[in-house]
Parts: sequence; structure tokens; C-alpha cells
Amino acid sequence: MRTMFTLDQNDLPKRWYNVLPDLPTPLDAPLHPGTREPIEPAALLGLFARTCVEQEMSTDRFIDIPEPVLDVYRRWRPTPLLRAIHLERALNTPAHIYLKYEGASPTGSHKTNTAVPQAYYNKIEGTRNLATETGAGQWGSALAFACQTFGMGCTVFMVRSSYDQKPYRKAMMSLFGATVHPSPSDETKAGRDALAQNRDTPGSLGLAISEAVEAARGGIGTKYALGSVLNHVLLHQTIIGLEAERQMEMAGESPDVVVACVGGGSNFGGIALPFYRTACEERRATRFVAVEPTVCPSLTRGQFRYDFGDTAETTPLLRMHTLGHKFMPPPIHAGGLRYHGMAPIVSRLVEDDVIDPVAYNQLDVFASAVLFARTEGIIPAPETAHAVHAAVEIARECAATGEKKTLLIGFSGHGHFDMGAYSAYLSGELAQAETYIPLGSASGASCASVTSRLYC
Repeated sequence: MRTMFTLDQNDLPKRWYNVLPDLPTPLDAPLHPGTREPIEPAALLGLFARTCVEQEMSTDRFIDIPEPVLDVYRRWRPTPLLRAIHLERALNTPAHIYLKYEGASPTGSHKTNTAVPQAYYNKIEGTRNLATETGAGQWGSALAFACQTFGMGCTVFMVRSSYDQKPYRKAMMSLFGATVHPSPSDETKAGRDALAQNRDTPGSLGLAISEAVEAARGGIGTKYALGSVLNHVLLHQTIIGLEAERQMEMAGESPDVVVACVGGGSNFGGIALPFYRTACEERRATRFVAVEPTVCPSLTRGQFRYDFGDTAETTPLLRMHTLGHKFMPPPIHAGGLRYHGMAPIVSRLVEDDVIDPVAYNQLDVFASAVLFARTEGIIPAPETAHAVHAAVEIARECAATGEKKTLLIGFSGHGHFDMGAYSAYLSGELAQAETYIPLGSASGASCASVTSRLYC
């Protein structure tokens, strides 16, 4: 029997939480890509909906969720909080392991939490089409769903390695009416330039962002939507943690450790930021663990500095942890974690020693994902599996020491579209990915492996 804690739809949070007023150190201002001076909000209106820009800069601690957005949220929210009792037994640990299950959304991940408001704000402001990028396809699927919901067009540039690995994600986007291109593509100058250099490139999120931004600027009635990194995206995702706080109260526990995977930071911010606020108010010692892959270790190996969000240097520069915007990660199956940079909010909290970043190899991650699936009957997405593995490692430490801890996993999505990766792991064909360390060039063009191979 599964231990589940659910909220009634009447308990759905009506406001998102904005962490900006509560950061121990204010964020550094974004810089204009041309002048390198602090960018004015008006300069962002050509790409983003006005309301999203206002939320990006807002200092209001709570921001109301529009009723039309709540109405769509009610299709799947509140999502359940589950206790992984069978995993606890398998590990013989005194730790209590909970997961906030975002796989319950229409597209199987947390990404719909921000896709819906972004599509809504654009719709009411007259936008007819949204352009975006996607790594593993969760974000592209979510935005395609949201655009279909509000009667808008959607164009998605999907990182080529994931485009090839995950055909059913592409099919889902098409099902919801989106046009999907492998990135790099022949549709944009950024894509054509990349293909001219290497026709066999696996692509990167930074390159796909360049294509999506170019498409947005060149399309009539078209704007751009981003699925992670920016402040307003993390804002929308805090509905996860706000629900989870109430559900942990129902369970009669408070998390000692909150753990989630990080690629750009939206899933992590969504589960962690509300608990961070509570920990500060109640002076509670809560550990926040951000988990990334060793092949794209922006938090554990990257530099904290200003950098572009895309390869073609068209986006504002953000001060964040970065491997360099030219960094081209290898095609691991956790495509949503293959991004060179990190959300400024998450980066700032790492610098202020609020967040503990860790990195793991994909073989170890998949081992824990298989254990989780076999004990709990839920298949984690490869990205989510990173958080699962970190929780398993902490629970094993508790088993060794006898210390009881309460762990909360931000379970960002299910892995039903990732069976190719699981098949490769189970057959012994999944590669032991390597660990990469940026060498510190401003462009990020140089990168080295701690093993014998060199990738640049």
C-alpha cells in the first residue's frame, strides 16, 4: 500500500513565491549583449511577454496566479506527495524518503507549471506564436500543450541528440500542434553556421536557444519562451514547494534535506525556494542538495561570472555559474541537464553556501533509478534519476550511521519516454560518461576531461 498525501483542489496555492526579496545577497543586474551595461526592462519586451518581464524584476514576495492559469492547473494540480517506504526498506535505512511527484502533469514533468502562465500572458498580450528550445523534450512538450490550450502556434528547436534519442517526445509535441526542428537546423543562420562547422554535432541547449531567439525575432507575432534559468520561470515553479510544504505538514514531518536535479534550475528552485523561506523564518537547519551530471557540471566545476545564455551571443549576459556558452556537452540521456549555465538565483545561493551542489556519473544514476523503479513502481526520468541517486546515497549514509533524516525529492518527471536509455543500461550498452572541467577561457571553447580524452 502506498503512503500518499494529497490536497484538495480548494487548497491549490493562489500565489507564487518570489525569493528575490529574501536572498541574502541581491542578484547582479543582467547586462545588455551589445553595450555590456545593465539592461533596461523595455529591451526585453521584444522577446518576452510584458508580464513575464515585470515578474522577472519584481520585488513583491508573493505574486497572484491568474484565474485562467489556475483553471488549467486544476487539470492535474495539486500533485501528490508520496513516501517511498519500499525504497526505504530495500535500503534498510532509518531515513524517511518523500517525493513530490510532478510526473502527474499532462506532459509528464514539472515544465507545465511555467509553460501555462507564459502562454497565457503572451496570449492576452496578442502574441500568436511562441518559439523555444528544448533538451530532452519535457519543456517543448509542455509549451506545445500550453500553446494548444490557449490557441497559439508553437515552434520548437530540439537538441539533435535528444531529437534522435527520444522520438516520442517529438511526437507528443507534434500531437499538440507544435512544429519541431532538430537543432542545429537549416531554419536559422545560427543553425546553418553550426552545421557548416560540423554536420554531425549533437547540438546543445545554448545553440538551440540561439535558433529559437532568432526565430522569435524574425517571426511576425512571435515571441520567445524559456523553460528554465530566469527568475520568472523559477517563480512559477514554486507552486511545487508551496504544495509540498502543506503536504509535509499532513505527514507530520519537516524535511532535513531537500534534493532535486539541476540543469537550468527551475525544478530545483520550484521545490527548494519555499522551504528555504520557511527555514530562514523558523531558523531551521535544512540542507538543500542540487544534483547535476558530471559531464555538465556548471555548479561543481563552472565559474561564477557573467556569460551569455546562448551560443550566438544574442541573449543578455547573466551572472551565473557557467561552463562557457560555447561548451558542447556529450549526448547523455539526461538531455534536460545538458546546459552550460545555471539560474542566477540558484548560482547566488550556492555562492552564499545555502545550496550544496553535487555531481554524479550517469551509470551510478541509472543504477539508483532502476532500484527506485523496482521498489516503488515509478520510472524516473533520467534527469529526475539524479535526484533519486543523491537521496539513495544520503539514505545509505543514514543506514551506516543510524541517523534518522527526512528526505524530500523534487521528482521532476517520469521516464516513460526514456526507455531507450533504460534498455541501454540494462543491456550494458550505456557508456560510462566522463567528467569535464572548463579550463577557464572566456568563451568556454576549451574544456578538458579528468580522464584521458579531450573534448572541445
